[in-house]
Amino acid sequence: MPGTVLVIGSINADLVVTLDRLPEPGETVTGGRFARHGGGKGANQAVAAARAGARVRFAGAVGDDDLGVAAIEQLAAEGVDVGAVARLDGEATGVALIAVDRAGRNQIAVASGANARVGAALVARALEAAALGPGDVVLLGFEVPDAAVVAGARAAGPAGARAILNPAPARDLPDGVLGHGVLLTPNGLEAAALTGETEPAAAARALARRTNAPVLVTVGDDGALLAGGDGVVEIAAPEVEVVDTTGAGDAFNGVLAAGLAAGAGVEEAARRAVDAASAAVRRAGARG
Repeated sequence: MPGTVLVIGSINADLVVTLDRLPEPGETVTGGRFARHGGGKGANQAVAAARAGARVRFAGAVGDDDLGVAAIEQLAAEGVDVGAVARLDGEATGVALIAVDRAGRNQIAVASGANARVGAALVARALEAAALGPGDVVLLGFEVPDAAVVAGARAAGPAGARAILNPAPARDLPDGVLGHGVLLTPNGLEAAALTGETEPAAAARALARRTNAPVLVTVGDDGALLAGGDGVVEIAAPEVEVVDTTGAGDAFNGVLAAGLAAGAGVEEAARRAVDAASAAVRRAGARG
């Protein structure tokens, strides 16, 4: 049987304005179109994994507001098990304010809200309910605190599961993550921030040496780089017309996790993930 993907991450409401061009600092650009979508990198990744056919559980938190109710309903409608999503009294659900231009480029500002209170205790309850085993995948992200990330990373290995960490937005890797065979999936800018290496292949190699595990660096419309014991493998992306790049990395990570849970090797799962990310940028919104 395929494994289960346990996502430990963020849930947001995305408030999106599509404009002819992005504003400069201090500038107002009018004439945009507004839409509201389900968001949060963790939730987006969970939806992508579920759409790719995986069994998905989600551990995270929302506030006691209407946005939180809608976020949980949206995840459940996608087939994601939301039993480990907490509703926190007195907190606001996370919100992302997103501006997108006609070339598909974006600017994003995030208010973390309830995501900032996803801690080790919540993750421990989710891990107990999930009963991780061989073939399962734990997908982690940096839109929740380090304690939650470390708890998920430490639990995966002893259970025979694989852990993936999407270090976005970039910050220093917690010491508790290293040494657990976690597969890192930064984009080029994040890989540079983590290593000081501006060239993506060099950054990928540096991270692989540091973690002693495979590393996947996404490089936009060039696809991805897989670094490991056999050097660096380039995984090319198909050429597509870009509508909106918001959520492309989330599609990549969700489909990668689904592929690994289905028994694919890292390179095969990464190729599926690159194709999924390329398809995602052809549609508006983080979940298409």
